[in-house]
Amino acid sequence: MGMKNHKLLHFLPLFIISIFPSLCLSLTLEDAFSKCFAFHLGGNPNSSSQLIITQNNTSYQPLLQSSIRNLRFSNTSSSSTRKPKLIVTPKNVIHIQSAVVCSKRQGLQVRVRSGGHDYEGLSYTSDYQNQPFIIIDLSNVRSITVNLEDETTWVEAGATLGELYHAIASKSYVLGFPAGTCPTVGVGGHISGGGFGTIFRKYGLGADNVVDVIMVDSNGMILDRTLTGEDLFWAVRGGGGSSFGVITAWKVNLVHVPPTVTIFEISRTLQDEDASTLFQKWQKVADKLPGEMFLHAVMGVGNVTLNNGSSSKIVTFSFSGLYLGEAENVTILMNNTFPELNLQRDNCITMSWIQSVVYFAGYSMNTSMDVLLQRNQTFRSFKAKSDYVTQPIPKFGLQGLWNILLEENQNAPVLIFSPYGGRMREIPDSETPFPHRNGIIYGIQYLVYWDYNEETDEHVEWMRRLYEYMKPYVSRNPRAAYLNYRDLDLGMNRGGGNGSSYEEARSSWGRKYFKNNFERLAKVKAAVDGGNFFRNEQSIPPLFATTWRNSLCGDSCLY
Repeated sequence: MGMKNHKLLHFLPLFIISIFPSLCLSLTLEDAFSKCFAFHLGGNPNSSSQLIITQNNTSYQPLLQSSIRNLRFSNTSSSSTRKPKLIVTPKNVIHIQSAVVCSKRQGLQVRVRSGGHDYEGLSYTSDYQNQPFIIIDLSNVRSITVNLEDETTWVEAGATLGELYHAIASKSYVLGFPAGTCPTVGVGGHISGGGFGTIFRKYGLGADNVVDVIMVDSNGMILDRTLTGEDLFWAVRGGGGSSFGVITAWKVNLVHVPPTVTIFEISRTLQDEDASTLFQKWQKVADKLPGEMFLHAVMGVGNVTLNNGSSSKIVTFSFSGLYLGEAENVTILMNNTFPELNLQRDNCITMSWIQSVVYFAGYSMNTSMDVLLQRNQTFRSFKAKSDYVTQPIPKFGLQGLWNILLEENQNAPVLIFSPYGGRMREIPDSETPFPHRNGIIYGIQYLVYWDYNEETDEHVEWMRRLYEYMKPYVSRNPRAAYLNYRDLDLGMNRGGGNGSSYEEARSSWGRKYFKNNFERLAKVKAAVDGGNFFRNEQSIPPLFATTWRNSLCGDSCLY
């Protein structure tokens, strides 16, 4: 099923549901689903059975584990992390359509996994004991078609960012795409949550550069931008696709990158006299630099050897820059705007944009771009949170932050500070559901990692203490957060979203992710999935007209 030939199928699911015979009540959910799925594909059980992996299949456990990136959720036999009834491995949009139709018919919840980087595991786990679910695993739905004539690309949702970057660079070294730095992240979820990376200050988010979409809605209808309508098209570009349907492909505009870019990295420890001064100055200048300059800061904890030979922990800093241009220009720029950094020509390395992608993915600059095609990547257990900063953190606030970092006894926490400004300041907060634009000077991602067999609660509690400490120094009313750094500590829908309250979701996590865009998202949800079929612990709840009118005028509403 190609991306251009889906339109004949828009009304097929309703026809199938109406003629499908009643299934014997003695069938298991798995068998009933499999029979429905085979019927929807033309009645051939052999072809459909290859796409459905049940729990008694020897491929089930390896497939389930294959793209779990947070080992907190890899023990799928534990009481807190339930297994899916089955995993569907579609190869095209018709298979996805069939999975949605049959899941709805059998009362199965759907989780969709494109890359497995969901920080809270919502794409492959569920905490709700009474709601059996399946995974639609999109790892086989990953074709990429680069069109150099109009400088666009159709990319299927199961492709990774690394595969997307590789496909673009294979056609052109002066075209790129503004998305994240981790190459194994799935395109489907990343773009639907916003998607930022090293060139977003120049070109905006991945979601800002989407021009079309193919998705399957809760009725099993296959939609493109014309059929979604502009409200739904708006919602899935930053509002989280999993609340509204299954994103199967994005059409994106490519952006122009120069033949040569420049990177540099300058590291300090808290022992260095200028370390504190450097970070304070970074807070004041990083968001005001030209859009061609991305200068982020990473704070962590390392070990230093003392004069007596013993070892001590110390806070470390690094300032990593990517400049869309030549090294001579970036040294002039930085010495004029941030002379305290003392950037020299010898600190700079020039390369192609695709080489910078490889570098920021954690590989040496001489590594072949083919490394971006590696889909499997081993991670540790981790907990993450996020914040946005609108005013520089004062020196005494930073001192307290450093003290808390040194409290994490067994593992080195990491804080990543990403500067905003540039193009992000120019795009209205309501342009897409992603609202963190004008007024943000930088975002923070907090991370703490630990080995799988270590005690999880200790590290999670430390992260919560750090987050509580930072409250006076970050955005407020609401204290904002980034959807792609999902954090269930902010709140969860009751009953897996089926009995969720709009007001409860809005006050706990909704406005933190989406600010004033949350209400519009909930209205779109009511219009396209009023039955709340696509739901998870933090999915958008539907807001119907009577609900929001009552919230505005109470008993005085006239109908």
